[in-house]
Amino acid sequence: MINPDQHKIPTGIDPHKTASELIEGINLSGKNAIVTGGYSGIGVETVRALAAAGARVTVPARNQDKARKNLTNVKGEIEIANMDLVDLASVRKFAEGYCENDAELHLLINNAGIMACPMDHTPAGWESQFGVNHLGHMALTLGLLPALRRAKGARVVCLSSTGHAIGGIHWDDPHFQSHDYDKWQAYGQSKTANALFAVGLDTREKTNGIRAFAVHPGGIMTDLQRHLSVDEMAALGWLDEDGNLSERARSMFKSPAAGAATSVFAATSPLLNGKGGLYCEDSDIANLADEDSPRYRDVRDYAVDTDNADRLWDMSIKMLKDAA
Repeated sequence: MINPDQHKIPTGIDPHKTASELIEGINLSGKNAIVTGGYSGIGVETVRALAAAGARVTVPARNQDKARKNLTNVKGEIEIANMDLVDLASVRKFAEGYCENDAELHLLINNAGIMACPMDHTPAGWESQFGVNHLGHMALTLGLLPALRRAKGARVVCLSSTGHAIGGIHWDDPHFQSHDYDKWQAYGQSKTANALFAVGLDTREKTNGIRAFAVHPGGIMTDLQRHLSVDEMAALGWLDEDGNLSERARSMFKSPAAGAATSVFAATSPLLNGKGGLYCEDSDIANLADEDSPRYRDVRDYAVDTDNADRLWDMSIKMLKDAA
């Protein structure tokens, strides 16, 4: 089943509007937020916007020195904490520590991720993109549920991507143990999983005041492309033969500040009050894809289907329990 609200509102917001511009007029004083990957790319801009609006923002970081350096000029109440999404023990330790003393968590932005990397596995034996992008964030979110529920009105934002259009979940072999590894298939699977997790979480937690959304931030050049060669990005049409941003990419890609806008929209916009379990893009709810949809726009039905979300939830819970 597909949520009947999965269609543009439309908001009328310029797709290239920055996160800081979008959040103007919204007061987050007294609110607590967590942004994974909040010290790189669109994560920094997400932190900047939320902190400027008055939120207390925690940035869990694998590399705390890099986080401190990259957030030096970001104004507001920001705390950097230790966490590595690959290391489930560190994820659980962070979540348990955050939930102490009856802490409330109003906004959780699951922003961190890896893309198109060589074949690798997490210590739990999971394919790395599925393990980091989906299962690490699922473990974190479930660990933070006490704080999210105490907020009595929380939002969880899961960073998906147009990459979900590459394909769905490899149900019989999500970790590429018995079929050939393809880095883009693995990435696409992880981004479909991010979208389905938002659907599953919203279904299970909306009665506790938690609403969840998936987000496609748009095409942006950040550290996410670090595993891609210049030749690969040229073949994708992102760079020209000289290694510069192509004319096509310049017309379509967003700045990191604009790329963070849809995350901030999903986390804070009153236009989404009473809604959840939806996939958003360009600071709006996305339309369902049809045969005329371009590769880079709209959401494929398998990525927002409640039956798929339930199946992924059950499969993922078992993986997390087996890894405990």
